[in-house]
Amino acid sequence: MSQGITGPVNYRCPQCLFRAVDYDLLYDKEQEEYYCRRCNWEGNESEILGYYMVYKSQYKDRLKRYTVEQIEAKDEE
Repeated sequence: MSQGITGPVNYRCPQCLFRAVDYDLLYDKEQEEYYCRRCNWEGNESEILGYYMVYKSQYKDRLKRYTVEQIEAKDEE
């Protein structure tokens, strides 16, 4: 692989992000893809955005406040 150059947008490695590690991806102009030096993940922009959607779905209700009654009702279902 050629020397890493940061891409036009500063993306984080999706695989490292799932493991709670915040590591920037590097961009390879010859192969037109991003890669991570830490875990050897490689992929294009659409793959990165797909992983980000999965990551965001884990935290979709993070800002929603639940009452005790709502939690108990969910447990009974």
